[in-house]
Amino acid sequence: MPLEQPRAGRNCPTGYAYGAAVFARAPELAAQTLYVIGGLYGNGQALDLIESLAAREDVPPQLVFNGDFHWFDTDPAIFAELHARVLRHTALRGNVETELAADDEAAGCGCGYPEDVSDDVVAHSNQIIVALRATAQQALGASRNALAALPMHLLATVGKARIGIVHGDATTLAGWDFSRERLDDPARRAINEQVFRKAEVALFASSHTCLPALRRFRVEGKECGVINNGAAGLPNFSGVHAGLISRIALTPAPSWLNVQYERIFRIDGEAIHVAAIAVDYDQTRWRAQFLRDWPQGSEANTAYLQRIDHGPAYSQEQACPAGFK
Repeated sequence: MPLEQPRAGRNCPTGYAYGAAVFARAPELAAQTLYVIGGLYGNGQALDLIESLAAREDVPPQLVFNGDFHWFDTDPAIFAELHARVLRHTALRGNVETELAADDEAAGCGCGYPEDVSDDVVAHSNQIIVALRATAQQALGASRNALAALPMHLLATVGKARIGIVHGDATTLAGWDFSRERLDDPARRAINEQVFRKAEVALFASSHTCLPALRRFRVEGKECGVINNGAAGLPNFSGVHAGLISRIALTPAPSWLNVQYERIFRIDGEAIHVAAIAVDYDQTRWRAQFLRDWPQGSEANTAYLQRIDHGPAYSQEQACPAGFK
């Protein structure tokens, strides 16, 4: 019997794989404060606020966009402007940018959706990437191919902490191992510990699953952890109109930031402050732009308007349990 062919949007292309040992290398970036910004999804209102927050910090943070900075921005002018602004900073490619640079539609959106995600969601995402690819061709022309040259991962340091910045997880661009469900699965504990040993990092910062999580592990007596910022350009909690970014720093988040949760990791005797920061973008302007580009009946409207208006069925307690100190 022939093997079932991979399904677009669910399969993870072989070119997405890298393996945890790739992080056992010299860092490319050193910072006192990092903002990790995943899942901007074309939300220019969120980008405006993120840059203004960074400008207020006493020590200017390094901004790292870890993929899927495009998604809803089907207006070529908005796409081009947002693209240029993001690339002034450090940027990784997510599955969206990878597939925008490709003409082969076999991978669909490249999301690598697990089986518990409905077929309707997968189908809508595959249709969105087709529309967005046409926008990328118009906005960037042949230079859209440069999206594929963006790195899939980055090794940074904050103080003594080695931080693996990824879009998906420690082994693949569109991996789901940094979802809350898999991070909390007791059966995966040994796998998680092995990942940190191979990678030789203290922290991973990710985004791809589109729902946030902050978790701590102890490997060979040392603290390590994962912070997944969910989405910078979409609501992350029920009833809250705000994106989230990750702040990793040698100092606590200043009081004027809208901190959703913050925990201290002790790494080689040094305190590393890891926080989820709310991005309270202009909801009215963002929603109006979304509806203009994705009117009722369109794929993105059907798949995302409920979340834009009301947030997902997800809570801060799920993202970072109160007992997690």
